[in-house]
Amino acid sequence: MPIIEFHMKRILLTGGMTALLLVLSCLVSVPARGQQPNYDESKVPSYTLPDPLVRENGKAVRSRRAWERKRRPELLSLFSDQMFGVVPPAPEGLHFKVVKVVSDAFGGLATMKEVEVCFDADETQSLLLLLFVPNAASGPVPAFLGINFRGNHATTDEPYVSLPSEERMRRYGPDYQCDPRGVQQRRWPYRDILSRGYAVATFYTGDVDPDYHDGFHNGVHGLLDGDKPRTGSSWATISAWAWGLSRALDYLETDPDVDGAKVAVIGHSRLGKTALWAGATDPRFALVISNNSGCGGAALSKRCFGETVGRINQVFPHWFCDNFKQYGGKEDTLPFDQHELLALIAPRPLYVASASEDLWADPHGEYLSLIHAAPVYRLYGEDAVTTPEMPAPGEGRMAGKTAYHLRPGPHDINIYDWSRYMDFADRFLK
Repeated sequence: MPIIEFHMKRILLTGGMTALLLVLSCLVSVPARGQQPNYDESKVPSYTLPDPLVRENGKAVRSRRAWERKRRPELLSLFSDQMFGVVPPAPEGLHFKVVKVVSDAFGGLATMKEVEVCFDADETQSLLLLLFVPNAASGPVPAFLGINFRGNHATTDEPYVSLPSEERMRRYGPDYQCDPRGVQQRRWPYRDILSRGYAVATFYTGDVDPDYHDGFHNGVHGLLDGDKPRTGSSWATISAWAWGLSRALDYLETDPDVDGAKVAVIGHSRLGKTALWAGATDPRFALVISNNSGCGGAALSKRCFGETVGRINQVFPHWFCDNFKQYGGKEDTLPFDQHELLALIAPRPLYVASASEDLWADPHGEYLSLIHAAPVYRLYGEDAVTTPEMPAPGEGRMAGKTAYHLRPGPHDINIYDWSRYMDFADRFLK
């Protein structure tokens, strides 16, 4: 049995009761509606993937111009309407405030900045962006940008990183508990990243949208949507997090120490799904990294292997728009699949990674998704990963602007993954 990693998640239950449930970000022991998850390749149903280079009217796409003007907008609209929800533009009142600077972070290795990315003129809500920039740099540097699960202070034990204020904690919800410093620092190897010449920036999920379902009254939904009635394609939590990544990029483009044209967006697990959607909707991201993103991320939905569309929408009803729920148990009726989400990132560099014991996220489906996005990269004259056989644990594939690796072990992100992402970024961002 693969190693299972547990996380405490807060789920809003029917009847208005809020409870703490043990929910896996990897292999979940309580399958949807009594259905046992499939981990047997021989039981994967027969399926046909839609061709990313065939338009809805049946016409083939044979040029970049046709892709960019016809097919790409079709796919983007389809994913917006049927899966993630429509992402709004940047708000008019968006502005930034650098609220803290520490010039000798990590013993002088870096300068730390904490930046309030304010979503409205009245500063009703904001995200607190934590940014480290290497002091050895002689000019603007490329950067990695990602969201964290537990708070900025949880990504490092350095004492100068601010703890969330009481006002922020109230916004995070009644069940929020402030974790100790550094509880997830192994997932954020800041010293290694800075030593390689990269800046790194992060913010907490709850600063944009807390990860529980309250009918979309909290977070930026409550701020921007007001009393507007929700529809089947209204934006949900993953879209909100992706929107937050774009707002963080808005700031990074103004920071003189960061090369805003060379920002890689990265995410693990549900935030890997978010990174892919952010990369698809915002072409300013120069490189996109999906780590163990699974169902709703890089893994093909039609394989029905591990986590499924029905299960993810049952346990996390706030992640995707309501229209996506109709495909639970009916994955064969999906008018798209996740290889087309990856294709929306072309021709920018794209890295997809899996873990050998993370069967819930379907590593094989993640790999297949990447190779089935290759035709769009080839349309741009770019090489891409197309080898049919998956790499063995501890090995990877890299071709042109796409890459993949299968890390030995469970659902996680660690220095093994980061080292390979930095090697990949060296090819395109330096």
